[in-house]
This record gives sequence, C-alpha cells and structure tokens, in this order.
Amino acid sequence: MLHPSLEPALAQIPQDRPVILFTRHSLRELAPNNGVPSYDLPLTPEGVLLAEQWGATLGKKISAFYSSPVGRCLDTALAMARGADVALAIEQTKVLVEPGCFVHSIRHVGPLFLQMGPVAFANHHLQHMMEGILSPKEGAAKLIEHFYQSQQQQTAGNLIVHVSHDTIIAAFIYHLLQKTQINEEDWPWMMEGAWLWFDNSSLYYLWRGIQGQVSLADYL
Repeated sequence: MLHPSLEPALAQIPQDRPVILFTRHSLRELAPNNGVPSYDLPLTPEGVLLAEQWGATLGKKISAFYSSPVGRCLDTALAMARGADVALAIEQTKVLVEPGCFVHSIRHVGPLFLQMGPVAFANHHLQHMMEGILSPKEGAAKLIEHFYQSQQQQTAGNLIVHVSHDTIIAAFIYHLLQKTQINEEDWPWMMEGAWLWFDNSSLYYLWRGIQGQVSLADYL
C-alpha cells in the first residue's frame, strides 16, 4: 500500500508550475537473511501492480521519467508509465543510484554501511563528516541541480517522476528538514516520495504533510 500521506498531497501541490515526485521504487523481494539488498532484487508482482495503480492515479500529468539504472527502479518507472497510459522514455542517471550523489568512495563508506545498517548509518551521516562521503548539504546540492535542470523545459501542471532508493531519499529529505536523528518510522516506504517544486529563488518540498522551502542561493 501507499504511505497514507502520499495521495492527499495531490491537493497541496501547486498547479501553476511543474512539480517533481522524488520517489522510492515499489515493493521488491526481500533480501536474503534480511541483509543489504543487492541490485538484482526485482519488484514483486504486488510491487508492479502498486506502481501501475499509482501511475494511473497521477495519469497524463506525468511528462518525464528519470530513474536509477537499477532494475527495480526502472521497472517502477515503466509500471507507472503503463498505469498512466503515457509513452515516455525513461532517462537513466547515476545521480539517483545507490550510493549515488552522496558517496564518492565506496571503499571507505561501504564497510561502515554494512556494519551499521541503513538507519544508523543515515544518522551518522546527518551528524558527522565522514571520509568518502559528501556532507548532506553537498549531496543535496547535486540532487537539487539535477531536479532543477529536469523541470526547466516543462510547463505548469506537468509532473516529473524521479525513481531512486531509500538511502538517497532519506539523506536528502531529512537534510532539508534539518533533522539529525531519525528512526525506523521515519524511513521512506517503498513507493513513497517527496514532492518538489521551484520558483526563481527557492526549492519547495512536501514530505508526509510537512511543507518547507530552502533558498536556491544556498545550493546552486
């Protein structure tokens, strides 16, 4: 099922500008022994159906898709496109893939991530500088630049979908919210996303009913 705050947000997003949905992929198969999921874990049949249903809800407002190259993200975008009945190419970008825009040396960061697990690692990242990983603000700046460019040629009312992973979304959105401590309940659900839009000076975001903004001058 979708996170209960996701669909009501449709009434809160603006209609007079392009809007971005920065979403986690849909329901996937479980990792063996509850370990770190590998890139090859596919969507479940329920996950494909959920993505199709969500795409049908969003409909033809969807005007572009961007995705992590990982199969479950691409398959989420494809299922959403089928549900929305739109024929759009899926543009793959490494900015959206794990470890993506935050990590520049997996050799330094990987062992700590495996040792701590996603939530504890995210808290460590939000609180401390670490070798091999950009600060939350530096990583968020790379994502904001990507999002900003993706909506430049879009028109009011268009919806641009970016399909990514839980770790990327968590680092980004909780940095914007200025949180330095999160727990399991804060973690992005599968098929959950943040809504984003721009004006000339600010990025606006909506996450679980919480709306805020940041100055573009701080990031671009």
